[in-house]
Amino acid sequence: MPFYRIVVTDSRKRRDGGWIESIGHYNPMIKEENLTVDTERLDYWISVGAQMSDRVKKITGK
Repeated sequence: MPFYRIVVTDSRKRRDGGWIESIGHYNPMIKEENLTVDTERLDYWISVGAQMSDRVKKITGK
């Protein structure tokens, strides 16, 4: 069963190089409330220059 974490990472690190902060998760197998995101932290990271991946943009609607 797929389950995805939404995390903040440093783009200069490898994909499996660890993450800075976990800000949510996504479970596509659950129909209701399948997305949990700390929008305050998401907005903070965007304000300091973080960029969302295309996939995260799609599932968050931002």
